[in-house]
Amino acid sequence: MTMDRRTFTLAAAGAALLLPGGVRAAPAMTVHKDPSCGCCGAWVDHVRAAGYETRVVETAAINAVKAKLGVPPGLRSCHTAEIDGYVLEGHVPAAAIGRLLAERPKVRGLAVPGMPIGSPGMEVEGRDRESYDVMAFGDGEPRAIMRFHGGVAL
Repeated sequence: MTMDRRTFTLAAAGAALLLPGGVRAAPAMTVHKDPSCGCCGAWVDHVRAAGYETRVVETAAINAVKAKLGVPPGLRSCHTAEIDGYVLEGHVPAAAIGRLLAERPKVRGLAVPGMPIGSPGMEVEGRDRESYDVMAFGDGEPRAIMRFHGGVAL
């Protein structure tokens, strides 16, 4: 697999958070999820594999968590995470999280609305991966900041 310049830059930004002598250690993440959600656990595995320490909080009142954290209804998905003052909604790829933490934009958080097939945690054997946008929200109208096909940045 060849890596284009943009993918390399995103990977390097994320790695800098994890390397000794890098920008700083990756902050811990709290993931709120419904106890019966399996894809949420698969997404947690994805972010852990990328080096993020996670604490999972299971709650049947997940929509109340989303409302409290300011996730717009149109961007909601199955799980919600908090990391270093930001909110992550749904199947946000680790590369997008790394970029968020490296660039620190003035947004409330990132969301991947719905549950796109092939996004981290939503890999389905025998199904084609979908393309989808990672949306920034909280500073006006939500806007696309990155595009992915499955777990690969475009």
